[in-house]
Parts: sequence; structure tokens; C-alpha cells
Amino acid sequence: MFTEDVVRETLEKVIEEALFDAGVKRSAVQAVCLGLSGVNHQKDQEKILGWLRSTFPSHVELYIQNDAVAALASGTMGKLHGCVFIAGTGSISYGFTEDGREARAAGAGPVLGDWGSGYGIAAQALIAVMRAHDGRGPQTVLSSCILQSLGLSSPDELIGARIAALVPVVVSCAEDGDQIADKILHNAVQELALSVKAVVQRLRLAREDGKGSFPVVMVGGVLGANKKWNIGNEVTNSILKTYPGACVIRPKVSTVLSI
Repeated sequence: MFTEDVVRETLEKVIEEALFDAGVKRSAVQAVCLGLSGVNHQKDQEKILGWLRSTFPSHVELYIQNDAVAALASGTMGKLHGCVFIAGTGSISYGFTEDGREARAAGAGPVLGDWGSGYGIAAQALIAVMRAHDGRGPQTVLSSCILQSLGLSSPDELIGARIAALVPVVVSCAEDGDQIADKILHNAVQELALSVKAVVQRLRLAREDGKGSFPVVMVGGVLGANKKWNIGNEVTNSILKTYPGACVIRPKVSTVLSI
């Protein structure tokens, strides 16, 4: 759990690095926009804005957004229209209409709504391992592969393990034919696609007939290609099956540079 002091120090370091890379002094800054994960409410924004106001002169314009907004802009070259979904350690789908309406789905943390994320996939894998271990579920290759990956000797040692990095292990097991791992990945694809579809429906991005054109920006390490399993392609296929007019975009511009 990061404290406010740690977050503040990290942001200060990032800002200093950005100024150094740009070759400008802090006094030359006219506006600051930060896209941050976990910024979901006005009170979250106000905390960061309060610190920024003490850091920059009063004439500097300040903007705080969820990092999903930066991710969307990275694929649309700054135009906030369409839908973005991020599938990394966490997951979120976020969308904007051309007249400024917005909606989101998932992104509520690992307990309430990061299904399909790296954490969600790994958590489901560990549940399967524990069920196999105590006899509540079928045996799975995930057990030996995950224990080996974490350097553990027994599933009893899994409590407290750092799990988001286990996604490649789950994918590898699925590619080797493990049915439990394969089911976990299929469920993740369904959850990721469902979050996108929920945003599209709420904002009517595809028009009433479902055939309208709109961008879908895809970002996150979970979406990478593997030997056989490609979560990104599977999610894309699911989205296009429902919304054939969707234009799927994998950004070439870093989200750090997008707003």
C-alpha cells in the first residue's frame, strides 16, 4: 500500500525527469496534465491538485485524469472519442462520446472489478491450485508450474504471494493443453470484452443498430501475443463479432506522451 508521501515523491521525480528530457525549466511550464491510475473520484483529483498548486505557479493550468483517458488519447492522437480498455495488473474500460459524455466499466480494484486483468487471471489460477491441493477441484498443471515460478514447495506457501506476474505461467499451461488454465483465459477474454461492450452500450457509440464506427484503443501487457494464446486477438474478435464497425487500435504513441 503506497502512502501519500510515496506517491508525491514519485510524481515529483516523474515531473523532474519530464522537464529534464524536454530541456525546459519548471518556470516555463504553462499547463500540467497527469493521467493516474486509481483517480476515480473528485476527492482523488483534489488531493493531487492541492499538491500541484503548491508546486507550480498560480498561472499554470492543472488537469488530473484517470490513466485510461491518457491511454485513449494515445490511440486517437488526442481526440477523446471512442472506448479504451486497459488490461495490465488491473483492468478498466473507459469511453467518451463526441459531445463529451463518458462512461466506465470495471476498474474498481481486485476485489470489486478488475476481472480479466493480470491480477484477476493470476488469482483464478491460484484458486484452482488451492482447490486441487485440498481436493475441492481437479488436478492441474498450474500447481507445479506456479510453485516452480515462485520458488515454493507447497501450495500452503502461496498466501501473500505476488501474483500478477503469473499470467505468463497461466498462458504457458494453457498452450500446453491444461484445461483449467485454458478456461481461466477464456473467462478473462469474456470479462474484458464485456467491459468494453458495457461502455459502448451505455454511450451508444455503435449507434442504435450496433454498426456504427468508433475507435477501440487496447493497452496493457496482458494483451500480448504468445505461441498459441493471444488474449488481445481473442478480445478483438469478440468485440468485432458484436460491433463490426469498431476500429481496434494498438497505440504506437506512449500513453506518457499522449495528452
